[in-house]
Amino acid sequence: MSLEGLSGRTVLVTGSSRGIGLGIARAFAAAGAELHMLADDAAIFEVAGRLGARGHCADITSSEAVSKVAAAIPHLHVLVNNAGLERVTPLDDASEANEATFRRVLEINVLGTFLVTRALLPRMGHGGRIINTASVWSRGAEALFGAYVASKHATIGLTKTWAKELGPRGITVNAVCPGWVRTEASLRSLHAMAARTGLEPDVLLQEIVAAQILPGFMEPDDVAGTYLFLASDLASNITGQSVGVDRGEFTW
Repeated sequence: MSLEGLSGRTVLVTGSSRGIGLGIARAFAAAGAELHMLADDAAIFEVAGRLGARGHCADITSSEAVSKVAAAIPHLHVLVNNAGLERVTPLDDASEANEATFRRVLEINVLGTFLVTRALLPRMGHGGRIINTASVWSRGAEALFGAYVASKHATIGLTKTWAKELGPRGITVNAVCPGWVRTEASLRSLHAMAARTGLEPDVLLQEIVAAQILPGFMEPDDVAGTYLFLASDLASNITGQSVGVDRGEFTW
């Protein structure tokens, strides 16, 4: 898949060792981008090597670690803030572990996105693109996922705010809101939801897919095209927007 103006552009995709991030990275590599891939696990180096990309390993909640990554990228055209953590955080769970998980979800999904964007912004010039991965739960919600849902609502808020801040510099900021995609994180969440409802995971998944206008469980590569479009010259007049890619589960 290729779109106008992507070949040769320098692109950083965070959270790209697996799942949606890896699907996005594969699409940009196929489009001829000069690709950088960031994750918090050492697997990123092997994965990046397969795509002819440069891998970076860092905890995005650490300013120091993020600054080191930025120092290794002298110029950037497209930043995809995809790194995120999705976990169950029940309101009535008073354990220290649940509180720690709640904090960690917000730190990665909100603070981490801020730190990466702040660090890489000086590398971006007129025509730059920032694309944040939000979620269909950015506009809706799901029981037990308070921290994740709150963080993805925050992602939309950051997208709108940064679009206004960076518009005068010629940098666009948009968000993609994926629906159900077959990833490790989504399957973990599916099992948590099934446990709450008393349904078998396969039965619950069938109900979710049946509620979509277009049937089918998406794969990571299925959502990548929207990121390519928003990064391309074709989207030069689009900013401050959130685009749902959910096979019609929600009508926006």
